[in-house]
Amino acid sequence: MHTVDRITIRAPMGRVFEAAREVERWPAILSHYRWVHMLERQPAGGVVEMAAWRPFGIARYPTWWVSRMTVDDAAREIRYQHVRGITRGMDVRWHLAARAPEGVDVTVEHMWAGPRWPFGRWLARAVIGPVFIHGIASRTLAGLKRHLEAGT
Repeated sequence: MHTVDRITIRAPMGRVFEAAREVERWPAILSHYRWVHMLERQPAGGVVEMAAWRPFGIARYPTWWVSRMTVDDAAREIRYQHVRGITRGMDVRWHLAARAPEGVDVTVEHMWAGPRWPFGRWLARAVIGPVFIHGIASRTLAGLKRHLEAGT
């Protein structure tokens, strides 16, 4: 499974990178995040537990995962390796690139073979990736864009 979500945010690189890396603040600015807890802090990331809602009209489906987060300031990248939850083994890469004069291009890429059960690879490609992963990642990027472009 491979998903790619992109957005351009009209804000300074420093503010965009800070908002992307400060995941513990996400529930306050992104309504679909239920909670984010840093379970283990390290100088360039740590282990983070995240929970979000995937809306389906008026219904919401709860999601949850734990990832090892690595922040690379020089490359303007944030990487996650999912270590617990249904998406265990998934690799996620956030990449930020300056786009003068518009702002910052943010790309979020998810790569995963899928769960290790019968039809797991098919389920990852047909449902988990396009419905859940893309559904949450696209909302996350849109919410960060709204927050940062509003100057809050």
